[in-house]
Amino acid sequence: MKPLVSMRAALSDPDLFANVLDGPSWAGWRVLLIAIVGEELTPAERAIFTALTGRPREPLAPVEEAWLIIGRRSGKTRAAALLAAYFAGLCDHSDTLAPGERATLPILSASVWRAGKALQYLDGIFTHVPALAALVEGKTNDSISLSTHVDIECLAANFRTIRGGTAVAIVADEAAYWRNEGTANPDSEILNAARPSLATTGGPLIVISSPYSRRGELWAAYKRDFGPAGDPLVLVAKADSRTLNPGLSEKVVARAYQRDPAAAAAEYGGEFRTDVESFVSREAVDVATVQGRLELPPIAGVRYFGFVDPSGGAQDSMTAAIAHAEGDVVVLDAVREVKPPFSPESVVTDFTALLARYHINDVTGDRWGGEFVQELFVTRGRGVNYVVSERTKSEIYKELLPLLNSGRVELLDLPTLAAQLMNLERRTARGGKDSVDHPPGQHDDLINAAAGALVLAAGIGDEDAGMLSEYMRAFGVESQSVNQLCRRAY
Repeated sequence: MKPLVSMRAALSDPDLFANVLDGPSWAGWRVLLIAIVGEELTPAERAIFTALTGRPREPLAPVEEAWLIIGRRSGKTRAAALLAAYFAGLCDHSDTLAPGERATLPILSASVWRAGKALQYLDGIFTHVPALAALVEGKTNDSISLSTHVDIECLAANFRTIRGGTAVAIVADEAAYWRNEGTANPDSEILNAARPSLATTGGPLIVISSPYSRRGELWAAYKRDFGPAGDPLVLVAKADSRTLNPGLSEKVVARAYQRDPAAAAAEYGGEFRTDVESFVSREAVDVATVQGRLELPPIAGVRYFGFVDPSGGAQDSMTAAIAHAEGDVVVLDAVREVKPPFSPESVVTDFTALLARYHINDVTGDRWGGEFVQELFVTRGRGVNYVVSERTKSEIYKELLPLLNSGRVELLDLPTLAAQLMNLERRTARGGKDSVDHPPGQHDDLINAAAGALVLAAGIGDEDAGMLSEYMRAFGVESQSVNQLCRRAY
């Protein structure tokens, strides 16, 4: 990869990027971009660089990775778009590409829609900068194809789908809000799958994100490489929003701190949150999951428990789960999820048919919808009684955790169920009270129903298990439950 023009020259050229990051408010970003591509800084710029990175001097060589941990509304997506435009349009890649080969510059985000926001900035650059507009050969809703044999593409951050190809650079957008190391699509696996595509060109991995919890790849990069002791070719910069965007309203930031200091410190202050931690380990979920088990049939004489997470059918899924106790172990037998849009009346009819298979006449659910949901189960559910749970969702999760950690849960082998469980977060409020919920913008509908059913089964099953164990010991029967014996017979 050979630069056709230096970054410093491009940033000052009115025919290139001078009007993209113009003015004193963009000074910090210009310093970072110049340092990332390995160019020398002036003494005044070096002082800014040191304040942002904790390092006394710029790398003086193109970095392999740049981790830009900056608060929201700081202009980081716009700056990253300019950096992507530079690598895609103002660098010659002919020395690393085979004849006829096209390289990519993927923009990875939690969703293609979110990645498209960065592409909008790029589209603006390639539309309004004449020298770059001439390079555009084609556009779609999620890609820009250039005559430099580079295709800029929006991709969802998924380690299964981003493998392969040759990349001139990679932009990882808001990586702190990707799924973390405890999920089925962890951020570590995503980045590990993406990095080999840069091996041929030597292009950089550019990670831009506001910080979130103290876990995941963003936190690991900060702990490992921020400051003078870090890898010289892995540049980590960290700053609050107004440092890199002085034009951001101070009143807006102050109001955010008044509402929720912990959230504002991450969103605008550029600080990792100390009040958000992982709830359950991946190892505990793997141990609890019975490989290959998708559903268990009902067995006569077994008492089953049902739990429903209702929904209005517009945004969230409506889910149901069934579980039972086997001695001191609780077993998840079946789950159902109906994604929106749907008719709640029709879903209730289907769910009650499932409950009837397991001879369940009373189903428990949360308080959503009030009497509306209760009436639905009575009228559409052939008389099934809907019982409002005495526990909150957070309380249900907290009761499930010791069961999981002690090996007393058998889960179905369903990727969505495992992902939602591993993605749960424990949060500590200002008053010191803990709560458990899904991360912002994600879902827990399926695990909510499953956890509710398992906790119900554990609450009733423990007493029965004790009586059964005494009976079996008295008659010299080996330590296995009647339910297990029935399943083997089945």
